[in-house]
Amino acid sequence: MRPALRLIRGAKPEAPGGTDPLADESALARAIARGEPEAVRRIVDETLPMVLGLSRRVLGDSAEAEDAAQETFERVWRNAHRFDGSRGRLRSWIGRIAINHCRDRLRRRREIATDSVPDRADGAAPADARLAAMDGAARVRAAIAALPERQRLALELCHFQERSNIEAAEIMEVSVDALESLLARARRGLKAALAGEAGGLIADLEAGRGDAE
Repeated sequence: MRPALRLIRGAKPEAPGGTDPLADESALARAIARGEPEAVRRIVDETLPMVLGLSRRVLGDSAEAEDAAQETFERVWRNAHRFDGSRGRLRSWIGRIAINHCRDRLRRRREIATDSVPDRADGAAPADARLAAMDGAARVRAAIAALPERQRLALELCHFQERSNIEAAEIMEVSVDALESLLARARRGLKAALAGEAGGLIADLEAGRGDAE
């Protein structure tokens, strides 16, 4: 069993001497496959925020996202020997593992819930009414959560994780044009859902910034 992420992340790496042997991503992946502590610490420090962010966007639950992040890195440890640097960046590969793993969890969750989801009570408030009753920050989070998954992921990568469009497209396995289309549709969806509120956030999103969870 690999150490828990909280015991790995933030640990001080050994001082490098001369050329960094882990600067090459293929070498870093091989070191991770061998279980070298410095390599493991480095990749967790570099990619854990991204993995957690993507997991939250797919699963919609922070606690489950933490479990999924742990499991994502366990998959990385087991499969690091398969990383092919000629096909993309290491962190893009890890991002795809995170997305696919969370989709698997979501699929299992839905399968389990299929026969146990109760009908909405007659007096239950519809989604629009619940959204209107929330405060500003909660409304923004709910509006983002209501977007289609791929739009949420595009926002997470480009605006909250501040990845370039090229890297975000690589992680999502779409073209840059398709990514930009997803972002544009996400912004339009948020504007419509928020009915002119949270204008500062929308402006930040259009400028390539964002801080909502």
